[in-house]
Amino acid sequence: MTESVPADLKPYFLVLDDIEKDYGGKLDWPVFFGNDRPVEIDVGCGRGLFLYHAAPARPDANFLGIELEYKEGRRGARRLQKRELPNARVLGGDVFVAFTKMIAPQSVDAIHVYFPDPWWKRRHRQRRVFNDRFADLAAQLLKPGGLLHSWTDVEEYFGVISGLMNNHAEYITLPPPAERAPGDDMDYQTSYERKKRKLGLPIYRGLWQRR
Repeated sequence: MTESVPADLKPYFLVLDDIEKDYGGKLDWPVFFGNDRPVEIDVGCGRGLFLYHAAPARPDANFLGIELEYKEGRRGARRLQKRELPNARVLGGDVFVAFTKMIAPQSVDAIHVYFPDPWWKRRHRQRRVFNDRFADLAAQLLKPGGLLHSWTDVEEYFGVISGLMNNHAEYITLPPPAERAPGDDMDYQTSYERKKRKLGLPIYRGLWQRR
């Protein structure tokens, strides 16, 4: 999937082709962000609510959202652009391409996977982003001691994720973060969390550390 990026959205929204053309196909973090601060990746960032909150709260870190759906990714990038956040970007494209070809091993401090698409139909479940391959690739990219966060409102999917991660040789299972009361209507990790918690539904949270 290729698409031109509106000039006024750069550098807040880029696609994989831009990394190939402008960065030699590699996400060299000091070049990409202009500094050598720690980097955290939000997989399937959607409309970017996590990036929107995390970037200003933690100016000592850089955040890259990766989103397959360009329309959603652009919406998230517009949010970042309006706040003129220098430490947050959205990359449109397949996370597996970025993880296998563009990111150096042990160069990422944290990976966040919030409310990944559950692909409800059994015949579609191979499309789920969180699988053995993803866990292995994340382990390669994370620095020793780096963190992988994953939340979902789907109990069955969380069972799959936690079963995989809790038994993976490269990760240590840590206590998950406790649920907290929001300070306002935007004070949620993602828009999905806001929607599900307002319905009174449970959120399943997991946290793992790279050995």
